[in-house]
Amino acid sequence: MRFPLLSARRLGLPRRAVSQILLTQLAIAAGVAVLATGLFLAPLSAQLDDQAMRRALAIAQSAAADPALAAGLLTAEPPAGGPAAADGPVQSSAERIRRATGAEYVVVMDLNGIRRSHPSPELIGLPVSTDPRDALAGREVMEIDEGTLGRSARGKVPLVAADGEIVGAVSVGIAYDSVRDRLLGAIPGLLAYAGGALAAGALAAYLLSRRIQRQTRDLAFSDIAGLLAEREAMLHSIREGVIALDPGGRIRLVNDEAARLLGLAPGSAVAGRPLDDVLGAGRTTDVLAGRVAGRDLLTVRGRRVLVANRMPTRDGGAVATLRDRTELEHLSRELDSTRGLIDALRAQDHEHANRLHTVLGLLELGLHEEAAEFVTEVVGVHRSTAEQVTERVHDPLLAALLVGKTTVAAERGVPLRLADSTLLPDRLVDPGGLVTIVGNLVDNALDAAAGSAAPLVEVDLHAEGRTAVLRVRDSGPGVPAARREEIFTEGWSTKQPSGPRERGLGLALVRRLAQRQGGGAWAGEAADGGAEFSVVLPEALR
Repeated sequence: MRFPLLSARRLGLPRRAVSQILLTQLAIAAGVAVLATGLFLAPLSAQLDDQAMRRALAIAQSAAADPALAAGLLTAEPPAGGPAAADGPVQSSAERIRRATGAEYVVVMDLNGIRRSHPSPELIGLPVSTDPRDALAGREVMEIDEGTLGRSARGKVPLVAADGEIVGAVSVGIAYDSVRDRLLGAIPGLLAYAGGALAAGALAAYLLSRRIQRQTRDLAFSDIAGLLAEREAMLHSIREGVIALDPGGRIRLVNDEAARLLGLAPGSAVAGRPLDDVLGAGRTTDVLAGRVAGRDLLTVRGRRVLVANRMPTRDGGAVATLRDRTELEHLSRELDSTRGLIDALRAQDHEHANRLHTVLGLLELGLHEEAAEFVTEVVGVHRSTAEQVTERVHDPLLAALLVGKTTVAAERGVPLRLADSTLLPDRLVDPGGLVTIVGNLVDNALDAAAGSAAPLVEVDLHAEGRTAVLRVRDSGPGVPAARREEIFTEGWSTKQPSGPRERGLGLALVRRLAQRQGGGAWAGEAADGGAEFSVVLPEALR
């Protein structure tokens, strides 16, 4: 059977979380105080009973050790009871011991269980009210029992004569009222301690509740649960990666988009693990861990270009956000290429206009043969350039890229030529990846060679078995040996950013694409003193 949960409102409890916590803590403190008091009183009562019985037994043992008591029991005649019995030697000794020890009674009995002493003389000569057989048999007895004087803690020991024979027994009683009085007397002090502990617990509960009130901003439990549910829904629905870290650099939370952007397996348990162990070494890890400072930091993870921002939290941790900029970066590079082509076409448009004017002038002057020769020469130059590229580079995407780059290079006044060893068959496994690599390297080479005295960019692209080898040389200032590895780091660039596009991604993408295919990218020095970039792509051809 299922029972519906009772809400705080139905139970009459306050809705605020701090009030509910305070009431719960007070109830717990009161319950603990009551339980501790009860657990202390229960063994205290048994302990006081045991102490009273042992005291009675000790008095009885002391009385039985008096040889005069045993001798008087053997020599005196059994009294008949009444006032005359109060003067007997046994009664006198017993009363003396009772008054000295504060016992309720000291009763001496013979082997028949007949009293020889008693605080009430009229009971002397009568049988005892409880069974004396254990004591008369030589065994010591401790008990709490009812007698003629009421309930008492008793101790009974055998009375032994000088020759070692048992001649009777001694029974000593301690009034049970005195034991109860001791127990009741201990209760006020115990309650005072319990009250003090309860007050201290209530004060601690109040201070703790005030702190919780500040931390929870006086919200109800339902509000907190709602906020948590909304946070989970928001984090896993937004199209921006979110990763939270604790002060020790361990992952607290990774939403679905962050797992996708970082290449983490779906459902992988990364919470609680160090960031360095999950992502490995690299710029992405350094950016998320805060070892690289700045806003809108660019990093490359796999084939993705990411923009990361990191915000520290009050407890020493941090929350980092990730945005996918891969498509935007590709579009930006395509836009740059398109702008370059447009500029080249604009320049060619002016050049064609000049050539048409030249042809028109030759025709108007009647120099028809010269006009035909001029047109043939101009067309042949463009055709030879395209034919030269397509004869050596059989992949249509790469061929088109190189023809376009040749036009852009000519507009910028930088000759772009193919090395004599260039020959690439149309068997590429990933033409798009190689297009990205060649485009980035040629663009960088054109920028570097544009300001040199004898500008030149040379592209060497050939196959060695199934391996594609690319070398791009320029006549620029070159790359210092100490910085040839640093230039492949995301975000590193010597150029100033132009517009919204960030610099420092081209070479990082080149190396990452090469490594993804099992190869690599390196920077070196060209024979004429410029820079030479080499890329090797194993298994790049079918």
